[in-house]
This record gives sequence, structure tokens and C-alpha cells, in this order.
Amino acid sequence: MSYLKFDKTLMINLEESLSREVLRTNRMGAYHCTTVVDCNTRKFHGLLVMPVPGMDDENHVLLSSFDETVIQHGAEFNLGLHKYQGGSFSPNGHKYIREYNCETVPRTVYRVGGVIFSKEKVFSMFENRILIKYTLEDAHSETTLRFRPFLAFRGVNELTHNNNAFNASYEEVANGIKTCMYKGYPELFMQFNKRVKFVYEPHWYNGIEYPKEQERGYPYQEDLYVPGYFEVPIKKGESIIFSAGDTQVVTTRLKAQYENEVHLRTPRTSFYNCLKNSAQQFYFKPNPDDSCLLAGYPWFKARARDLFVSLPGCSLSIEDPVRFEKVMATAMNALQAFMKDGTPDEVIHELDQPDVPLWCGWAIQQYAREASMEKARDLYGDFVKEIIHYIMEGNHPDMRVTENGLLYAEGRDKSITWMNSTIHGKPVVPRSGYIVEFNALWYNLLCFYKELNGGVAGEKVETTIQQIEASFPETFVNGYNYLFDSVSGSTVDWSVRPNMILAVALPYSPLTRVQKRAVLDIVTKELLTPKGLRSLSPKSEGYRPYYVGTQAERDLVYHQGTAWPWLMGFYLEAYIKVFGMGGVSFAERMLISMEEEMNMHCIGTIPELFDGNPPFTGRGGISFAMNVAMILRVVEYLKKFNAE
Repeated sequence: MSYLKFDKTLMINLEESLSREVLRTNRMGAYHCTTVVDCNTRKFHGLLVMPVPGMDDENHVLLSSFDETVIQHGAEFNLGLHKYQGGSFSPNGHKYIREYNCETVPRTVYRVGGVIFSKEKVFSMFENRILIKYTLEDAHSETTLRFRPFLAFRGVNELTHNNNAFNASYEEVANGIKTCMYKGYPELFMQFNKRVKFVYEPHWYNGIEYPKEQERGYPYQEDLYVPGYFEVPIKKGESIIFSAGDTQVVTTRLKAQYENEVHLRTPRTSFYNCLKNSAQQFYFKPNPDDSCLLAGYPWFKARARDLFVSLPGCSLSIEDPVRFEKVMATAMNALQAFMKDGTPDEVIHELDQPDVPLWCGWAIQQYAREASMEKARDLYGDFVKEIIHYIMEGNHPDMRVTENGLLYAEGRDKSITWMNSTIHGKPVVPRSGYIVEFNALWYNLLCFYKELNGGVAGEKVETTIQQIEASFPETFVNGYNYLFDSVSGSTVDWSVRPNMILAVALPYSPLTRVQKRAVLDIVTKELLTPKGLRSLSPKSEGYRPYYVGTQAERDLVYHQGTAWPWLMGFYLEAYIKVFGMGGVSFAERMLISMEEEMNMHCIGTIPELFDGNPPFTGRGGISFAMNVAMILRVVEYLKKFNAE
């Protein structure tokens, strides 16, 4: 039985099927994304969505969808599905679906009378190309297939409308055509592995709606252009392969190319394999010499903090240390350039966030524990020293080391932590002064540097470590035995937030065992949900657990009670650290609720965040690197723990 399989009952129920999305990516930033019934519900959806470097740094939807029609005895059965004005769906192709399976590649099986017809999709790992394999499994009479391409040629943050400025021309190429609607875009090549007939019949389909954009308070209606249709006869047992990409293919090689792409896939037959597959989808090569990680899909770019938090889980936890080294080499160069003179990076954004060097040190620490301390010292020892020197010398514009050894950061007027939502340029959750996770990471980094150097760290580092061991609990531990979220002079933030869990979970902590247990108890009682840790306790002022409404409404609640799975990763590490073997069964039970997500939302991955109250609905980006990475770390950690 397939791990990711949906039957007819679910597929024809649009309330259920339209809420489930599927994502396929390549290493170049391009992707294919839609719902399991191939009805686009977001402006970010499309069969071929890709960067256009000469235009901007956004993705662009070239081929929105590709409607199939089965023709027998002159009767036409259209398998497409679009939502139009007034809540109507057409042509209702979902009613012919009998099964959907996404174990290796997305596979949909249709039944139209005596015709059984399957569709399998692969997004090329190495180029901007979608490949679709159509197979006539069974038929009792002559069958013809007709295909209509719906073209958009627009940025993912825009919508296109019926206009006279587009280029309606096309040229025939081997077994297909090429076309380009607007200047500046690459040509779109649509080809088959056998000869087809193309009928030029230009038409705009007006009033297509994207309900997910409507929910989010954005414009949600657009018009799509169909230049005509392809038509080809197909015999029982025959397979036809369609290719859409920004370069022309040799059509005789399409079958081999398709099979090779399938062979490279990780079958999603378990929770671990789903997470592994998802982790690999964040890999991004902006050029042949560099590698990095995207923060998520469909709208995220490479962000420094997300990259360093995600990197160990997306590489080391799936036994790919070489990937870690390649990404770290790119990120290290970018961070060094910033630390030298504030130079921003063209690909990795938000290097100026004060905790980025701290998270970088944490990532290297995980490499040292997985590979070896010696190898980490050879590759990154000087870099870790450079980071510590940069911080101690007060070279960061928004952060400095104070006399008590703690880090003090300026965050009143701008967002400087992962709780980064803003309204009119001002942080919704202003966190300034001594910030709890900054200082937990700082202490951990200094102790790791000492370990990396065989127990010798130099007088200044040793002194700072000793200072923090005294000043951290004195500053953050309050009378209720949890940690202040931030402290600035006499102003303290009493809000119960999840950031304090890092002081328990990190390999080195300035807290005593009793203090760790107390923090863990508070987090368990007030912040733990089946989907992650709440960003704010329900008992704290301003708790708002539902991430819904317009962009401004969602920004206000982004970190005011929503639940974040990546923090559950640190929580479970902390729990096992405190309770040992007794915490393993609890961690395994908690992961069951995350495994349920493999069949929900974007199948096989974990969304950005969840509502903080039941039913804990997934929200935000459909696939989020930090979440996937941290849950992967726990899964792998439990494997090793149980093997010992």
C-alpha cells in the first residue's frame, strides 16, 4: 500500500482535494506546484514556474496548466479543472479521477467510460522543465488525446489579464511549438516524443479565480491565454511524453530523460523519506560555483538565518555531509564579506541580522558532532574564531558585548530576530536589549570554540564564558522559574515565549539542571501543541492563535500565538536531554502528529506555521525549510538513540 495515496472518494470531494497541494522543484529555483486535482488555487501555482534572471529576482509562471481531453467516437471528455467567477468549476475533470498516488512521482488515474488513462509528472532536477507521461492503460476503441496549454508569462506576485500587447505568434519545432508572449521572457518550448498536430486557435479564458489568494486578501482573478491545442492518437498500452521548458529538447531522448529523472527520486514510502525528499527540494544553485538553501516555497528566497538553522537537518540528517560543506562554503564567503565591510550578498539575504553569525556557529557545531571535531577544526576553525572576534570587537552595528559578557542588541525600531513581522516598518514584537536566544547561542558558541580547540580558548573567551555562567541566570531567570524573553535595563518582557527553549536544548547551557527542568515544564504546559511550540502563551497578553485575514491582520498575529514546528525540534531535543531514555517514547508520540501532515496541506512536507488553537490548521508557506530540517534532526536523533 502506498504511503501517499488518495482514492476516488477524496479526489472528487473538492473541499478535501483542493486543500492538498503537491510541490516539485529543481536546483535552479524553478518548480511545479498545484493541487492534487490539478486545479490551481494560488497565483504561485503552475506547471512551469521559474526565475527569469534578466528580468528580476522573482519567479515567473510561464505554463499555468495543461488541460487534457480524451476523445472517443467523437465524444470529448475534458479532464481539466479551473475555478471561475461565481464559485463555478469547469470542466470538472476531477469527477473522472479514480486514484492519486505520489509515492515516487505524482500519478493520477482517470476512468472515462471504458478508457483508463494515467498521468505522471516529473520536474527535471537539472533544468527548467516539466515532463508529463500519459499512458492509455485500457481502451476498447480508437482514442485521441487533445491538450490545451494555458499560458501566463507573468511574475508570481502578479496576475495577467486579457490584453492586446502579447505576442500571439508561434513557431513549429520538432513535435511541437515554441512561443513567447512578452519581450524579456524566454521562449517556451512545448514538445512531445511523437509527432502531434497543433491547431492554432487563440483564445483568452477569462475570470479564472485563485481562492487561496482571496483568503489572503489579495487580488485573485486572472485571464489566461490558450494559443490552440495539440492532438495526437494513442493506442492501448502506449505512453506519450510531453515536455515544457525554456530550451528545446531532442524528442527521441524524452523517454530516457523521463526514466532517468524517476530513477533519481527518493520514494516517499515513510515519514523519514518524505522529509528527506522535502529537504532536497530546498537545494538551490544560483550559479555553477555556489550552493545554498531556499527558506521555503512558494515565495521564499535564500535567507541567512533560515539557511544556517536548516543546513544541518537538510544535509547531515540525510547523510549528505558533502552538501553541508558546499552550502557552508558559499554561506561562509557571504558572511565573511558582510563582517568585513557590511557588503550584502546578491543571493543570501538578511546577513545583517545580529544572530546570523551565532546560528552559523551552531551549524558548524552540528557538523563537528556528525563528522569529527578534527575535520570541523580543519575546515572551519579559523572561521569560528573570526566570528567570535567580530562579535567581541563590537563590529556588528546592532549588537555588542557588555561588561557582564552578555550580548546586547538594538531592536526597538527594526526586527532583528526570527520574530520579524512588521507593520509600517516597525516590529510587531519589538525585542531589544538582552535577548534570550541570542545569549544562549552566544554562550554555546564560546564553549564550542573552546571544545574545538582542545579545551583551550584564550583568556578573553574563558573570562566571557565565566561571566555568562553568572550573568545569564541572574538576568533571565525570573521568580516564576522561566526565562524573560528580553531584558533592557529595568524593562523586562514577562511574555511566555518559546525562545527560552534554546537555553535548554543547545549542547552547552548556562542553566543548572533544576533551571532547565523548570523552563521545560513551563514550555510544556503553556506552549506545546501537536504541531509545534506556540510563539506566545495563551496566558500572555495579546495572544492571537489564528493566522487568518488580510496581510496586515496576519502580520499582527504572526508571532502572537501561532505554532512553529522548528521550535518543536529544539523542544524534543531538550526533553530527551533532561529526561534521557524516558523522554524517547514521548518524543516518538509527538512526532506522530507531524507525520499526519504528510497527507495534508502540501503532501510530503511541513508548512510554515500552524494555528495555535485546535484544529491546528497549517498556514503560510506550503513547505518551510526550518521545519523540515528540525523535525528531520529529531527523527534521525531518535533512530541513533534507539540503536544504542
